[in-house]
Amino acid sequence: MTDKTFSLDDLCNLVDLPRRTVRYYMQLGLVDRSVGETRAAHYTSKHLHQLLRVKQLADAGVSLDRIREVMSGAEVPVPIRPKRAGSIQVRSHLFVAEGIEIQISPEEAGMSPEQIRAFVREVMLAADRVLTKPEKEI
Repeated sequence: MTDKTFSLDDLCNLVDLPRRTVRYYMQLGLVDRSVGETRAAHYTSKHLHQLLRVKQLADAGVSLDRIREVMSGAEVPVPIRPKRAGSIQVRSHLFVAEGIEIQISPEEAGMSPEQIRAFVREVMLAADRVLTKPEKEI
């Protein structure tokens, strides 16, 4: 099975970053350089994952030097940007059942979209088991 490849424009659209920023991250060594050169240059899902991780860390206020350490495999605690008055934060709300809701902040939890989907599936399966059994069986 071959890895999906992307042009630079496709990659930039997927991660919502300008070409200049992506090239800068590559120049700094935060992201691997393209496969091939000039018109034959392309990028793989590895590049996509690297850019998403760099973007996540940068959006959390982590310095580029610290991001370089994290991208090199160092176990570096990543500080969460402190909440300030007027700041906006996006959260997901999982409605499990009447009166039961779970609030998820993917950025704070450090969860990928795949991990969130798996979490939701498991929570819903567990809720179904608990909420559909008679009380004496629990």
